[in-house]
Amino acid sequence: MRAKLEVFALVLGFIGLFGTIAVTALPMWRVSAFIGANLIVMEELWEGLWMNCYRQANIRMQCKVYDSLLILPPELQVARGLMCVSIVLVFISLAVTGCGTQKSSCCDDNRKSKNIALALGGGLYLLSFLTTLIPVSWVGHTVISNFYSPTVLESQKRELGEALFIGWATSGILLITGFILLFSYSKRRSKEEEPNFDTYLMEERDVQKEGSVYLERTTSSFHKHQEYV
Repeated sequence: MRAKLEVFALVLGFIGLFGTIAVTALPMWRVSAFIGANLIVMEELWEGLWMNCYRQANIRMQCKVYDSLLILPPELQVARGLMCVSIVLVFISLAVTGCGTQKSSCCDDNRKSKNIALALGGGLYLLSFLTTLIPVSWVGHTVISNFYSPTVLESQKRELGEALFIGWATSGILLITGFILLFSYSKRRSKEEEPNFDTYLMEERDVQKEGSVYLERTTSSFHKHQEYV
């Protein structure tokens, strides 16, 4: 059962890797909001971490890479860095977890090394969960705050893009993966401690036997007399 759970965690890890890559690459972090006099349904504006895309009427969508990182707002600058870190963390987590599974031939079937790899992989997944959730939530909070702020012009207001929703779903997958691996690690540890406890009891019994007084049984004089006769 634990082997199947670890394989399921690997599958979730691959989904989390593809999710973090998709969230980082998609330009739909902030999309144009159609409110007030700006109700033009044939016009779209997408803003992402690396580029913005614009489409009007029947014109093909045109995307342009940002000329400089400094022109981005602080939340997008931080999001770009943290999402790149998330991709690296998830990739390392997959490699480490693959070595720590029961069916893996890595570590020369050393149970202790596999347990350490499994625990390390679970911890890295939880860390990647944080590095994915923080930028997505920060950008989402900024978009919502600006949308309801009376000081922001209607033309500058944005709505939540599809990339943010994918990011929240991906962070949830990474969190579940980390918990599954740590749960499997705890089960392994509890199973390893059981034979050690039995060995300790057997050693304790041997010590008691060694400390006990052994009385050699001697033959009686009557028995010797019968043997002489």
